[in-house]
Amino acid sequence: MNAEKVRILVIEDEKPIADILEYDLKKEDFEVRCAYTGAEGLKITEEFAPQLVLLDWMLPDLSGVDILKLLTERYTMPVIMLTARGTVDDKVYGLSCGADDYITKPFDLREVNMRVQAVLRRFQKSEGGHGKKDGAHTRHIKDAVIHIQERTVIQCGEPVELTPKEFDLLVWLVTHPRFVFTRNRLLDEIWGYDFAGDTRTVDMHIQRLRKKLHAGESIITVFGVGYKYVPEKNKVCQ
Repeated sequence: MNAEKVRILVIEDEKPIADILEYDLKKEDFEVRCAYTGAEGLKITEEFAPQLVLLDWMLPDLSGVDILKLLTERYTMPVIMLTARGTVDDKVYGLSCGADDYITKPFDLREVNMRVQAVLRRFQKSEGGHGKKDGAHTRHIKDAVIHIQERTVIQCGEPVELTPKEFDLLVWLVTHPRFVFTRNRLLDEIWGYDFAGDTRTVDMHIQRLRKKLHAGESIITVFGVGYKYVPEKNKVCQ
């Protein structure tokens, strides 16, 4: 992948780790800034407008997960968690909070670079690919309108806050109506073949979509297989 000065923000309180990440990413021709606290990271995000964030879980002022939630509420850039917490439950929790990938410390810089490149490829593909596939820029699910190119969802005149992965999963389902997808297929399509998590990540994202969009009757569980989207007549907002 040819990086054209993609902006990356590293939020990591251990300066030696932040410095080596900055050095290595700059060698790959990325533009890199570092922050050593959560508050500093949020401030730099406002002015630097990063296109990807490498975020440490354990920060001195705010939890990395709290920062993650704030970032995914306000922005659409992908976030990769950096952490020494390597259990499956930790990974599932971090990913369910909106992380796009998860790297366990200690890490190899080659792995970091590979995962950065992979996440950027997936994100750039989803930014431009969904609307072109079937020629339509909007979709409906119940009383919500999905604006694919703008990456927004409006329900009864109010925006619905979705994480980048929630949005990508929603668009994939509604642009493939009535097709049944296994959890593993959804992991491959939305998170990528090199994703290190498990199928519980899909279940948690589906649960959150149903809750946020009141779409339990539209996003159907096919027991023993996976999920499908079944269109129903658009409802009128009350």
